[in-house]
Amino acid sequence: MDQHFEQIETNGITLRVATAGPEEGPLVVLAHGFPESWFSWRHQLGPLADAGYRVAAPDMRGYGGSDRPDPIEAYSLAEMARDMAGLAAALQPARPAVIVGHDWGAPIAWQSALRHPDRFRAVAGLSVPYRLPGPKSPLELTKEAFIDRGMFFYLHYFQEPGVAEEELEGDVRAAIRTMYYGWSGDAPKGYWHNKRPPSSKLFEGIDPPPDTMPDWLPPEAENYYVAEFERAGFSGALNRYRNFERDQADMLAMDDPVIKQPSLFIAGTKDPALVTTPEATVKALDEALADLRGAHFIDGVGHWTQQEAPDEVTGLLLDWLCQIAPTT
Repeated sequence: MDQHFEQIETNGITLRVATAGPEEGPLVVLAHGFPESWFSWRHQLGPLADAGYRVAAPDMRGYGGSDRPDPIEAYSLAEMARDMAGLAAALQPARPAVIVGHDWGAPIAWQSALRHPDRFRAVAGLSVPYRLPGPKSPLELTKEAFIDRGMFFYLHYFQEPGVAEEELEGDVRAAIRTMYYGWSGDAPKGYWHNKRPPSSKLFEGIDPPPDTMPDWLPPEAENYYVAEFERAGFSGALNRYRNFERDQADMLAMDDPVIKQPSLFIAGTKDPALVTTPEATVKALDEALADLRGAHFIDGVGHWTQQEAPDEVTGLLLDWLCQIAPTT
């Protein structure tokens, strides 16, 4: 993979960005999620660059080699969408970019397209679909569904600053291994469960992952993630989860939350982030995305979509990009 790092100033911070491909090629920004880094797009950078695209995969604010502001409100969706708009403007000011996001990167990508349509001409989300805002935030909904019924839910565990950090940073390797295995398509059904008291820790009641991780997470990849979080810690990453109410208020204040640009959605059939059936997910997407060009569900794949099924994801992205941002 012929990529290099650039330090890009945007929205008052500096992001470390892995870039590849011809500078004159259509720009594609790849936004990662939790607990990842630019490295989660390692399988897509080369093929997209070889196809003629200028590809930029940043460490999102709070991660890796990028700035990690202290205030929790610095990690709102609106703020991080401004990061992406500024990054796109810095790398290719003369024309709008395409943005693709996975996990938390997906809501950031959706919001970037919604809030900055002059800067982003198309948007794709992996794992987390875009939905029109409802009257209740995810925290309210999961409180009713889990906490009020005496069960654990990780969103609520992440809310108090310092609590999750202490557990995750106490053994970074164990944390990475458990989360990556537990939310993957390789974990047996019921491995990651919520049938434990709301006061539980994140990994309490969860069996350790196997000694040998799945082939899609080889030792060198595991070691890279471990080193990045040992260096940067988890606070910046977790602060994204502490903005649900702020994000909800911002969305409800919008006159028109429908995304107009060409869009794409990709997920695995075993992804725990999909809380509805594929049919219901597509129905919600059709309501929220005015120009949905496809919704694809990859059989047997869990949450780490572009890492568990790199060839399928890359192929779907390239097919879509050829339609909406051809290189010739």
